[in-house]
Amino acid sequence: MKQLFKYLFTLSGASFLVTLILILNGKTETAGPFLILSLLLLALGMRSTKKWKGFSFTVLIFAAVSLSMYYPQSLVQIGDFQFKKLIVPLLQIIMFGMGTAMSFNDFYGVIKMPKGVLIGLVCQFSIMPVLGFGLATLFSFPPEIAAGVVLIGSSPSGLASNVMAYLAKANVALSVTLTAVATVIAPFMTPLLMKYLAGSFVPIDFYAMMLSIFKMVILPVVLGLLFNHFFHGKAKWLDKAMPIVSMSAIALIIMIITAAGRDSLLSIGLLLVVAAIIHNLMGYLLGYWSCRLLKMKEQDCRTIALEVGMQNGGLASGIALEMGKVSTVGLAPAVFGPWMNISGSSLATWWRDKDPKEKITKK
Repeated sequence: MKQLFKYLFTLSGASFLVTLILILNGKTETAGPFLILSLLLLALGMRSTKKWKGFSFTVLIFAAVSLSMYYPQSLVQIGDFQFKKLIVPLLQIIMFGMGTAMSFNDFYGVIKMPKGVLIGLVCQFSIMPVLGFGLATLFSFPPEIAAGVVLIGSSPSGLASNVMAYLAKANVALSVTLTAVATVIAPFMTPLLMKYLAGSFVPIDFYAMMLSIFKMVILPVVLGLLFNHFFHGKAKWLDKAMPIVSMSAIALIIMIITAAGRDSLLSIGLLLVVAAIIHNLMGYLLGYWSCRLLKMKEQDCRTIALEVGMQNGGLASGIALEMGKVSTVGLAPAVFGPWMNISGSSLATWWRDKDPKEKITKK
């Protein structure tokens, strides 16, 4: 497997070198296929190693984004069919998969860990929305782009944070409970935050957004929960398939949004990337230290940091589509998603090598 990684990595490096040469010679459009090939080979190479396997999906997302940027029209419309119509059904599939990975017992965590859940939810729905509003104002983004930055901050966390909590040796039970509860209250909290924070950028219909989130999130999650409750262990093929289906759906959603908003990304993309990085990293930092100041356990601090910093980009994209502004409001979620996977994986890997119990002992 190591030999395979070397071959793939070498080919990836060669393709990337060709990409750079073409770009430096002003042949940017010709460089597209080589850049996409370089990223695909790198992703495959990472899949063949235990150490880098966790980052392969992120690199694959970058390959997908590159494809969307170079060949946007093929992902915007074919004939009379517009690809953006797939976003909501794809999101519902992701949410159904999220439901099948949960159980009704996950909600009992509210009773078992009331302090952690309450603090986590307060941090989740205060730090990120306010940060989003502040950054959108600071960077003076166009109104609809600014609303997208607030939107990603006002969304709940997703299943990715649960995986990162496990890798980071955090409190996985608390992470799962926070994700479950935040998702359930999102139909109320997200429109409320958008109304008062993003309302200065674009008109927000509170009730329409609440119904949209209910349709896109609550119904498929409940169906997934019921499926898991009655058929747990009876459909092992589904348990294996859903993570792959969900990851593929996320990749396709990002590709569709990137293609639709290509022109806006070319004009404002770098600033949006910078804003997404600051937003995400400040979420980790403020989430973690808020809990440290409240003298919570190290594992709980790590958990809440990840829950605060990692948002459900798919949901934010679906809301942007329902608003009829997927090519502008939907850009921030599309940019946030790939970066979130990089930062979350990196932070979880760093924490994995630092035993939380040792940190408690040193106090």
